[in-house]
Amino acid sequence: MNCSATGARRKWPCRGGFRRQWAMVTAAAVMLASFWHAGAGAAVSRGRPAAVPLPRPRPAEAPPAKPEGPADGQETSSGAKPPAAAPPAREVSACRAALSDAIAIAPSIPDIHGPGGCGGEDLVRLEAVVLPDKHQVAVKPAAILRCEMASVVADWIRTDMTKLAKGLGSGITELDNFDSFECRGRNRIAGARLSEHGRANALDVRSFALANGRAISLTDRTVPREVREAVLRSACARFTTVLGPGSDGYHEDHIHLDLMERRNGYRICQWDIWEALPQIAPMLPAPRPEGAPPREVAAKPDGAEPDADESDANRKQPAESSNEKPAKKKRR
Repeated sequence: MNCSATGARRKWPCRGGFRRQWAMVTAAAVMLASFWHAGAGAAVSRGRPAAVPLPRPRPAEAPPAKPEGPADGQETSSGAKPPAAAPPAREVSACRAALSDAIAIAPSIPDIHGPGGCGGEDLVRLEAVVLPDKHQVAVKPAAILRCEMASVVADWIRTDMTKLAKGLGSGITELDNFDSFECRGRNRIAGARLSEHGRANALDVRSFALANGRAISLTDRTVPREVREAVLRSACARFTTVLGPGSDGYHEDHIHLDLMERRNGYRICQWDIWEALPQIAPMLPAPRPEGAPPREVAAKPDGAEPDADESDANRKQPAESSNEKPAKKKRR
């Protein structure tokens, strides 16, 4: 191998030994690689996949993967912004669940948050009240109300007003809504305290229409008194505020109803049931005859002395009105 004593002190004592050993190592590595590829190909040909490491399976309780898309606020390739995420579904209130289509046609509307505290939540648009016999009482125009207020109005019509109309020999078909939600102060006075109308918690009613074509105006003095008193009793039993004629001068032609909450459950019921006007005007006195004495003289009892300031014509009776003839004057 051509070794020498000098070369014995080195790591590789023989000349050319390092090259031969490196060549042997390289050849061995090539052979191992060839055998590995040959084994992998044989495994694939026999239907067995190569031993490639795979990711672990996704747990069953893991949330679904979100599709990849543009980041928030970034535009898509077409230039349009991605659609905004839908707001979370709001929980249905107990009032909304109870006010079903069998009770009223009252679709929900979005919450209103206006200036000065106007608006409210859990609002509906009361379009009609469904009676137990499936007939509907239209609310014209439709009233924007809180669900609780709409529910009380529906129950009032279904129970009390239907019974009242039946006593009149007809059915109720329509409610005249004079005002419901309106962002304003009380009695529309600038700077006044916020009205319950501004909270969608009040309804102004003028009249009811019956199936026979008759209308019941709640402030009409020609409507029988017992009918108006029946409406008054039922309204004051259901609503916390009832204002009508005689209350404050602002409710002479309609009835105000609301569900305002006060301390200790205090309620207001101010509605004067005026007496009906006479059907026929009283008879006027007959015109005074032209030859009648003055009223002052005719009003005095018999035998009374006439006033000193009365004229001679008033103090003397005409000759034709007396049974005695005037005495003739003697001629001189």
